[in-house]
Amino acid sequence: MNPSAANRAEAIIGGQAMFQIYDQGAPLCDGITRREWLRIGSLGLGGLALPQLLAARTSATSPQRKQGAAAKSCIIMCFLGGPPQHETWDPKPDAVAEVRGDLRPIQSNVPGILVGELMPKTARHLDKIAVLRAMVTNDNAHSSSGYYMTTGYPHLPLGVENAKPGKPNDWPSLGAIVKRVVPGASGLPAAITLPEQSANDGNLTWPGQDAGFLGRTADPWLINCDPHTAGFQIDGLRLPPDISTARFDGRASLLTQVNQRLDGLTHAGNLGAFNVQQQQAFDLIAGSRARRAFHVQEESAVLRDGYGRTKFGQSMLLARRLVEAGVSLVRVNWSRVPNAHNNGHWDTHSQNTNGLKQLMPIMDAAYSTLLEDLSQRGLLDETLVVWMAEFGRTPRLNGSAGRDHWGRVFSVALAGGGIRGGTVHGASDSIAGFPRDGRVLPQDLLATIFHCLGMQSDAEYQDTLGRPITLSRGDVIRQIV
Repeated sequence: MNPSAANRAEAIIGGQAMFQIYDQGAPLCDGITRREWLRIGSLGLGGLALPQLLAARTSATSPQRKQGAAAKSCIIMCFLGGPPQHETWDPKPDAVAEVRGDLRPIQSNVPGILVGELMPKTARHLDKIAVLRAMVTNDNAHSSSGYYMTTGYPHLPLGVENAKPGKPNDWPSLGAIVKRVVPGASGLPAAITLPEQSANDGNLTWPGQDAGFLGRTADPWLINCDPHTAGFQIDGLRLPPDISTARFDGRASLLTQVNQRLDGLTHAGNLGAFNVQQQQAFDLIAGSRARRAFHVQEESAVLRDGYGRTKFGQSMLLARRLVEAGVSLVRVNWSRVPNAHNNGHWDTHSQNTNGLKQLMPIMDAAYSTLLEDLSQRGLLDETLVVWMAEFGRTPRLNGSAGRDHWGRVFSVALAGGGIRGGTVHGASDSIAGFPRDGRVLPQDLLATIFHCLGMQSDAEYQDTLGRPITLSRGDVIRQIV
């Protein structure tokens, strides 16, 4: 069957068809075509169908949320390539020129805490931020160090560039665990990634961004998008122009027919749950709150300008709207800036200063405006904001006036959601090359995020085979919470 567009209702998320309902073909006695009955009944087994994603949440074993937990949601910014610690959170003004670089530090609004001179807007918000200056992965490869940062488990072996997702390095990402154990809201999933996956040049996707051995149903939703384009919208959250609302509502009656058949085929009760999960799939399309979360055009021009009219800036604004709509975790990956040095990301192997002058204003505007926006809306106390990358940069400039990969010490920043602002935990040595004290490993960072979200960091959940898995092997960073 190859129906025309006029004879189908189609929902697409991130460019992938999630479900299709046709009204032509050889019908069964109740009016449903055999192909569509099989399609809807199986829901694309083995694929990433919307009801399967919803089912993952429904069947999950949930650690109990701690009473009084500060954060209801979390926004994680992942800066592809690794910003240098020297020019951001850990300047070394007294070091020799080849270490400190061309840029000078500036005083923040917290006495004694310096940041790089290209962060003037962020500097006004240090009273909200806790800086970790001794983050360590001991891995100098983008993809394998990124895997460690987002799963809490070191890649085996370390230092593998262009590492691929899959066994044996198959631990679930932070977002996958949140999606597995936290209920969604308003028809939206608990974890979303945007505007693209983190990948090396050549679109070589990093491991540690999916659900790994938890299975595809626990994958965070990936929404490939560009919210700063004119007329931005997610195609899957609107009906095709040739399908009226009344016609869409009529298609919803298929739920009853399909579930009657499914209920007659199983006594286990698993398929009977499809009624709720399919209804949630329809709610995502028909529900106004889910749709409106993506309408960044509703924001004032002043606020949108504050975030920056860039792909990253408007993605940060979209992230705020998503957590406001009830999404528990939004990961915003840095996207390459067109015509900028070093292919538009933070991998500043050459012309470190010139590259930073192109990238830092974009980050500074989006990050500082997010903190202001959340604070003004009364949401910062319940929204954890994480500033991180896969590693930092070498303590000394190379022959091309750049900094190379460095996982032996770098900086991460956290704000809101139960974090003690105006603090610095840990310290690097005099050249920001190695930790001096307060070393933090990725598993400690993840344990702290879980803690702020009200999840017992040492709680157990089950994998797809029913085996108990500890949420995190790390220690909560008590000095900042």
